[in-house]
Amino acid sequence: QVQLEESGGGLVQAGGSLRLSCVASGHTFTDYHMAWFRQAPGKERELIAAINWRGDATHYPNSVKGRFTISRDNAENTVTLQMNSLKPEDTAVYYCAADFLGQGAYAYWGQGTQVTVSS
Repeated sequence: QVQLEESGGGLVQAGGSLRLSCVASGHTFTDYHMAWFRQAPGKERELIAAINWRGDATHYPNSVKGRFTISRDNAENTVTLQMNSLKPEDTAVYYCAADFLGQGAYAYWGQGTQVTVSS
């Protein structure tokens, strides 16, 4: 099974940018559709960006569309989330997740990285 490790979280002022990275190991990276989720205190975990195995199809909810961009480098086994125009409501723990063969279930998760946006 695949192992995932996120990096790149931190503290940023509103309007700023952060770039999160997730490195996958232990299995063929192109067997997985990848996604980023986030969970804020007291809220449910939500999907904020998804990308297919080839990297030519992406999905975003309206809350982040136009501000966040997901991409992947299959040669480096890495998926990245570029976050621009950050808002205080983007504060959350961000998780990288993998869906084996696009079956519709994200069964593999990283440990999460904290993103805090100050106003």
